Amino acid sequence: MLIGELAQRTGVSERLLRYYESRGLIGSHRLANGYRDYSQATEQTVAHIRALLAAGLPTRTIRQVLPCAAGISQLRPCPGVLDALREQLADLDRRADDLAKAREILTQTIDRTARQPDSRLNRQLRT
Repeated sequence: MLIGELAQRTGVSERLLRYYESRGLIGSHRLANGYRDYSQATEQTVAHIRALLAAGLPTRTIRQVLPCAAGISQLRPCPGVLDALREQLADLDRRADDLAKAREILTQTIDRTARQPDSRLNRQLRT
């Protein structure tokens, strides 16, 4: 199938499909006219990619685990897959902690600023 049909079937733009191909996530072969031709299985592969991206995995990790895809949200236990997924989960946990700390600092800053008697915020609220 041509890239336009794949884009229509998957809801993914042609540009993004080309990006997936450049990252080694999907493949195609070229027709005599130079057009990309994708297999029917690529539609399912794109669905796997979208699900893995939604789970927060970067494309470099997806390239590693994609051959182990057994369903949209299921992977076969291939070598290194669990380690890659656990590493991604730990990274998400670190980022969540960093965001929670940043949120707390911002909340404290807002509270302290709002308590100042001549803050602009208080003046705006009075008018």
